[in-house]
Amino acid sequence: MNAPVPVRDLRIALVGNPNSGKTALFNALTGGRAKVANYAGVTVERKEGFLTSPAGRRVSVLDLPGTYSLRARSPDEEVTRDVVLGKRAGERAPDLLVCVADATNLRLVLRLILELKQTGQPAVLALNMIDIAQRQGIDIDLEALSREIGMPVVTTVATRKRGIEDLLIAIDETAAVSDAQTVSGWHSPSAGEIRDSHREAERIIKIAVRPPKRPDTWTGKIDSVLLHPVSGIVILLAILFLMFQAVFSWATPIMDLIKAGFDWLAMQVTAHVPNGLIQSLIADGVISGVGSVLVFLPQIMILFFFIILLEDFGYMARAAFLMDRIMGGAGLHGRAFIPLLSSFACAIPGIMSTRVIDQKRDRLTTILVAPLMTCSARIPIYTLIISAFIPNKTLWGWVSLQGLVMLGLYVAGMVSALAVAFIFRKVFWRGASEPFIMELPAYKTPDPKNVARNVLLRAEIFLKRAGTTILSMMILIWFLSTVPFKPAGAVGPAIDYSFAGIIGHTLQPLLAPIGFNWQMAVALVPGMAAREVAVGALGTVYAIGEGQPGQLATTLAGHWSLPTALAFLAWYIFAPQCASTLGVVKRETNAWRWPIIMFVYMIALAYVAALITFQVASRF
Repeated sequence: MNAPVPVRDLRIALVGNPNSGKTALFNALTGGRAKVANYAGVTVERKEGFLTSPAGRRVSVLDLPGTYSLRARSPDEEVTRDVVLGKRAGERAPDLLVCVADATNLRLVLRLILELKQTGQPAVLALNMIDIAQRQGIDIDLEALSREIGMPVVTTVATRKRGIEDLLIAIDETAAVSDAQTVSGWHSPSAGEIRDSHREAERIIKIAVRPPKRPDTWTGKIDSVLLHPVSGIVILLAILFLMFQAVFSWATPIMDLIKAGFDWLAMQVTAHVPNGLIQSLIADGVISGVGSVLVFLPQIMILFFFIILLEDFGYMARAAFLMDRIMGGAGLHGRAFIPLLSSFACAIPGIMSTRVIDQKRDRLTTILVAPLMTCSARIPIYTLIISAFIPNKTLWGWVSLQGLVMLGLYVAGMVSALAVAFIFRKVFWRGASEPFIMELPAYKTPDPKNVARNVLLRAEIFLKRAGTTILSMMILIWFLSTVPFKPAGAVGPAIDYSFAGIIGHTLQPLLAPIGFNWQMAVALVPGMAAREVAVGALGTVYAIGEGQPGQLATTLAGHWSLPTALAFLAWYIFAPQCASTLGVVKRETNAWRWPIIMFVYMIALAYVAALITFQVASRF
């Protein structure tokens, strides 16, 4: 009896335009289990997952950065081109390409498909978001499309895992009749060849795609309002206003529960653990330090809920178009909106996503101003000071004053980013930015599971940070605030004689003009490792100095003046970013001068802003 012929393992790559659902398809294929690293020599993310096909093949799936063409113009697109063509050192070309297309908009992806065909590699077309296309009345002749492009076509709805089995069968069947090939057919096209590919794409569209008999007028009607230069901006501001009202109003009950839980823990430790270093470490270092940061988790989750919801709905691309005129006036490229928006979560992914910007000068400008956007690490600082010094009252019967102040801080960050970008473009890189061209995705009903999964992922990242970076920093600050011990017969609080007290009192004269005391000086230094550590540092320092773990907002209200609190908020609008951000800037720019320039200009802005705020507020 003959032994079965073993099937060979496969290495496939997902290729497609941005916003085609490529990453959703990757997650559906691999179950969300992936190895994430960077490609050698560059900081473009490399995401690889594994699965077993119906034929028993072990398949390695590579999720490539989105591209419109193999004619690479940005670092992301260069990586996609080099991987597809097998030009990356130490990596062979994929055995098979899965081209992921948005079924509602085939024109752009057809040009990419025609380029991929020239490589000679086996390929399958995954026609994603087919449910939306059908809902819009778009009729696609799959057989005609497959015949014209010369590859199998499978319809999928990645977010709901529809068509995944059919896609895997098509991959198996294509691999079974295709041998591993050397990529040789593609070359950078001339202007005439580009025009020919445009005409060929239009010809295929006419043959295979029938527009809806009753065109979708809803998208046009909605866009006529959302993209209007006046009503669109008003709606965008209203959405931002609602977000920050919700950050305070919705989160308060859960925050109160978390705070009560940490207060109860501190009381239990104080009651049951004997006086001494162990009690101080647990109550003052861990509970007061880490607990004062974790209490802000509900607000961070609410903020990300809104961002992810709007992105899934398709609104974020519209917001980018709305902001293009404003950003263009500041010398920023329209594509900078997405990296700057990402920086609301964290400056690191925001800076890394500047790779989608073609021109080096536009990319550097965006990198330098991205940390001015209000990242989630600032939320604990803003919320702490606002809750301690801004009355919890409503204006006009329904507007939270605290939420209004928070919105003002976010707007201040955005305005300062545009102002600094304008100055950098005038000083370093003169000349106009290129026009912003972007495909508007179709409106989609957000998938609740996807929204929940992404919000929980952000919460997990925050908790891991709290359990590693913040916890270790709190233990270090507790140690510095405790050692050396108070000498016998000395007067004053013991913390004055500790390393933290010595450092704080040394720095305090430098910070006196901006109204900062020595405890704030102690918090600023570790706050450069991670901004939210500043809150934990204040919690630890005041807990040790006052002998009362917890109740940080109440303690600050009793020790700081209003001008000092406002100056502290002004400092953190511009505060020097965390150390990891500087490291990413170094890797992205491949030079130390840019992170140094960033650190110097931000600390100068922070000091000047705090100085003006304190001096002006002190006069009232």
